[in-house]
Amino acid sequence: MNYLTFENVSRSYGDKLLFKDITLHINRGEKVALVAENGTGKSSLLRIITGEEPPEGERAKVFVHPDIKVGYLTQEPDFDPELSVIESVYQSTNKAVQALKRYEELMLKGVSDPQIIQSSLDAVESTKGWDKEASIREVLSRLKLDQVNLKVGRLSGGQKKRLALAKVLVDEPDLFILDEPTNHLDLEMIEWLEQYLSQPQFTLFLITHDRYFLERICSTIVELANGQLYKYQGNYSDYLEKRSARETNETLRFEKGQKLLKTELEWVRRQPKARGTKAKSRVQKFESLREELSGRLQQDEMRIQIKPERLGSKILELRYISKAYGERVLFKDFHYKFQKKDRIGIVGPNGSGKSTLLDVLAGIIPPDSGSVVHGETLKIGYFKQSGLSLPDDKRVIDYIREFAEYIPMEKGRKLSASQLLEQFLFEPKQQQVFISKLSGGEKRRLYLLSILIQNPNFLILDEPTNDLDIVTLNVLEDYLLDFPGCIIIVSHDRFFMDKIVNHLFAFEGVGKVIDFPGNYSDYRDDLDNRIREAREIAAGTSHQDNDVKPTPNTSHQQDKETKKLLKNLERKLKKLEEEKEAIHLKFETENPDSAQIVEWSKKLSELNESIEATEIEWMELVD
Repeated sequence: MNYLTFENVSRSYGDKLLFKDITLHINRGEKVALVAENGTGKSSLLRIITGEEPPEGERAKVFVHPDIKVGYLTQEPDFDPELSVIESVYQSTNKAVQALKRYEELMLKGVSDPQIIQSSLDAVESTKGWDKEASIREVLSRLKLDQVNLKVGRLSGGQKKRLALAKVLVDEPDLFILDEPTNHLDLEMIEWLEQYLSQPQFTLFLITHDRYFLERICSTIVELANGQLYKYQGNYSDYLEKRSARETNETLRFEKGQKLLKTELEWVRRQPKARGTKAKSRVQKFESLREELSGRLQQDEMRIQIKPERLGSKILELRYISKAYGERVLFKDFHYKFQKKDRIGIVGPNGSGKSTLLDVLAGIIPPDSGSVVHGETLKIGYFKQSGLSLPDDKRVIDYIREFAEYIPMEKGRKLSASQLLEQFLFEPKQQQVFISKLSGGEKRRLYLLSILIQNPNFLILDEPTNDLDIVTLNVLEDYLLDFPGCIIIVSHDRFFMDKIVNHLFAFEGVGKVIDFPGNYSDYRDDLDNRIREAREIAAGTSHQDNDVKPTPNTSHQQDKETKKLLKNLERKLKKLEEEKEAIHLKFETENPDSAQIVEWSKKLSELNESIEATEIEWMELVD
């Protein structure tokens, strides 16, 4: 069943053509991702699909199947600030949610008419409203929106984005359209969302720069480039392989076109006096070829070659620092001495203290106890997640010139501010544009440039990947890999962390920060191993205790009860895992119809939730 079709769609702003005559079809069950450089028209394309903007072109057609429900996650959600979190979620077209809302309104009003109440209860039962209520609580809990009665007006920007995501998930649309769904989520939330959206009954069209998300979820990737849409079947790995093959073919065609352009140029320069039909046709052909090839020539990769200042042997030392806000301890007695070429990532749940630790490192806020010692040659460049407050009334070139007219480069060379901007993909024409006209990704790229041109030798990067396209990410990663100073990063981009960092500061519980040697994937494997080993030890201890004669004291009796509970939970986990495996086997060996797919997928989701809840209960008992 076709859910979405758009054909021969174009969009331009003034004399800038974003895309022309592009076509895409999305069918039921497909998981399609759109990738593109910043400023090429991703957001415009989404607005056309959702009906916020009309398509351009005489033959343009945008069709959304009338029998489906579409859920759209925008970058800037709009909520009534006077509503609570739970009230905002209940502003839903989902029938089960509507039935729940109606029933709760009756209870709040104190309606006592048994017929009205029974009718409302029947509606909740028939729509499986109680299951939906549990699902709503689960989604809000996973996205750390536990204060369900808090007014939306008191939420932070990140919390509002998570609330918008929760509302879309709760609505259960037939087609999810998600614009950067992983922004403002911590790593734990992203991994849960990844698992949630992997369910086979969901149909997705999303924009994301999270490459693990693209690898593990997507069945199709479409790339918007050169004003055209290129479609690749498969996940991120398949996309890279097929895109490489396409670009190789284009390079061969480009080289052939260059030779043809040279021949045509020689002919045009002769300026023959007789301009017959054939001659005019040849001139038009030359102009068309020149336009095509010049567009290709202007595509340049972003290069970062800024030379940072020298870093001495004494860099930065954390001497048993602690920080708390009231009774909430973020970190306690943490110590570390930075070495040259350190590449450190910081991981932990939202609100655990990651950004606070960065502020303490940078000297913005003091620790409650302990000290932070900076070396004499230390020059910190701090890319703050909340630091994107660029002056809208300044032109791009004027903003950069405030920091430096010329920037020192490698091997004693210098680069003007204008040349540097070009290397950051700001063409001369765009350098004269006011900052207010830039896209979100372009503003972050400009903000990053304003940090790097100050020649820091110690980079602190707080969520630097938000709103950056994959091309920019690749170049930034290459720069960071070659950066001779120290780097410390907070990021929810697992691919980025795995590629850059060589060890982690991991927030694990109240005030506990460990220094882990390895990248993020290494840490997740280690954490899983620790959980498994703790289970085995607890199970082994439980078996050994069967042969030990109990002593009549309260402590022993409590231990015995705990071990009994652990054994029961382990049996439950084993049974749940077996049920899950049986359903996976059904998907592989049988040919289910659409109703069975929905039923089995729902069962899988319930099993995953039960397994996770049981594991949490098990871990709490072990602790």
